[in-house]
Amino acid sequence: MNQPPPSLVIPIRKQAAEADQETMVSLYEKQIKIYPRAVSGWYARWRWGMVWLTQAVFYALPWLQWNGRQAVLFDLTERRFYVLGLVLHPQDFIYLAALLVISAMALFFFTAVAGRLWCGYACPQTVYTEIFLWVERRLEGDRTARMRLDAAPWGLEKLARKSAKQLAWITIGLITGFTFVGYFTPIRTLLGEAMSLSFSPWEWFWVFFYGFATYGNAGYLREQVCKYMCPYARFQSALIDMDSLVIAYDAGRGEARGSRSRKADPKSLGLGDCIDCTLCVQVCPTGIDIRNGLQNECIGCAACIDVCDDVMSKMGYDTGLIRYSSGNGIVNTWSPKQILRRVWRPRVLIYGAILLAMSLAFVISLSLRNGFVVDVIKDRGALARVVGRGVVENVYRMQITNGAEQAEQFSISVSGLPGLSIVTPALLNVDALGIGSMPVRLELPPEAADAYRGQAHPIVFDIQTIQSGETKTTHVKSTFFVPR
Repeated sequence: MNQPPPSLVIPIRKQAAEADQETMVSLYEKQIKIYPRAVSGWYARWRWGMVWLTQAVFYALPWLQWNGRQAVLFDLTERRFYVLGLVLHPQDFIYLAALLVISAMALFFFTAVAGRLWCGYACPQTVYTEIFLWVERRLEGDRTARMRLDAAPWGLEKLARKSAKQLAWITIGLITGFTFVGYFTPIRTLLGEAMSLSFSPWEWFWVFFYGFATYGNAGYLREQVCKYMCPYARFQSALIDMDSLVIAYDAGRGEARGSRSRKADPKSLGLGDCIDCTLCVQVCPTGIDIRNGLQNECIGCAACIDVCDDVMSKMGYDTGLIRYSSGNGIVNTWSPKQILRRVWRPRVLIYGAILLAMSLAFVISLSLRNGFVVDVIKDRGALARVVGRGVVENVYRMQITNGAEQAEQFSISVSGLPGLSIVTPALLNVDALGIGSMPVRLELPPEAADAYRGQAHPIVFDIQTIQSGETKTTHVKSTFFVPR
């Protein structure tokens, strides 16, 4: 085999190395900063309405009082959750599990109906990004002004604006972190600790952790949380179909795109209604072009609808070039009534029926909840003993946990065996949110015991509230043993 001359070996290798270098592709793409333009319109007002509503609830709820204590408080130290008039204990964890299942079903239902409604209007990431963007616009200006400011060299004006923005962001983050901790430590106590800087180590940690998470997610990560960290965009495609309402661009009406004067006739120019102003891209908080179709990154905020409708109105065209519609509605040019008729399809009705049934069961279960827990433990030292003239006695330890916020008196009775009676006091007083216990002795006369010799017979303790206005009863099963 012929070998290349030695003088050509180095150039050949050099050319190969250069070729390899030219074909190298970086696996990391630098994040391009997005500067969303401010937008006004019907959907923007709805979005800001949800911002005000969610934040009013979040920030105000810990300050409300109920029966002399904080209305909503998750007291982990005492292992009690206070939610308005409800007091929940660890054994009520089933309600939290049920609430999570209901939330998941609600997510399925609303996504099947109209896509990412949660993401666009109520998700904390969306809400706080809106708040942080509002601060940014107030201090640095709208989109063009912010881009110019970032590109400008550092000077007094840039330093002042950037510093004011950071200070406002940090303040919002710390207030948010403080309020979050106020759901677990009484917020009025927490305020006194804040004034004297006497937080416990865990309180310091969670105030700064939650505050920093708010500051970082809403101030810097923003759309990256929605695009890369949130799993919702990945599985929403399994929840929507061609009849779900989504934000859609009417390509049949909008294409071909092109700029023109307001007086020009687009049909004579061979153009559609889209004037290619790119405002729909500029207002998008995730920086996508909705004209390329529905994408995972679309959070359903409808900012593109508001700005496109505004442009269409100024051009004298019909609004709705970008609108809420379904895939089938766009393809088949259906009317809104036809689209809505297909929205309520079998899968949506099934989701809705399950959601309604679970919600009703949850509310009814909470309303019928006794508010106290009874444990009956049989004396393990002696299953049974004979006292007096053949009387059979069993001893139990009864413990009652009072979940109410007032002291309660409980009456105790027993059933299940003819002639069975309680020979100890049948009343027990338990303090508010306290635990009371007492021994309970049951006796069975000899003439009744003869029929059950050598058997453990099931019995039922009936415990009933006396003092509270509403009588509540619970039943606890146990056994009564009769020796041979």
